[in-house]
Amino acid sequence: MHWIVLLASAVLEAVWATALGQSEGFTNTIATSVFAVGLVLSMLGLGFAAKRIPMSTAYAVWTGTGAALTVTWAMVEGNETPTPLRIIFLVGIIACVIGLKLIPAKTIKSADTFIP
Repeated sequence: MHWIVLLASAVLEAVWATALGQSEGFTNTIATSVFAVGLVLSMLGLGFAAKRIPMSTAYAVWTGTGAALTVTWAMVEGNETPTPLRIIFLVGIIACVIGLKLIPAKTIKSADTFIP
């Protein structure tokens, strides 16, 4: 359940990032509203997912997936040029996200191991 919410939050990250680019400095009301709602929902989902997924892993998956989706959408819209290298690097990001899901994370619970 937490991984599903995390991936949905990553999709919302791509939505708010795209809407931010289309908000024209927050003068476009619709894009600004989509940005604000997407941002809040995305953060809430990330916070929920981080209850069961270590924050370091959750954040890496959230940003990586969101970034890959944002660039992919920009290519689909024609705002970015899809080159073989860009596609290879996007596949690399997604491969890393999948790797983070497949490899179990070990968390340190002891307060005496904190290094500032």
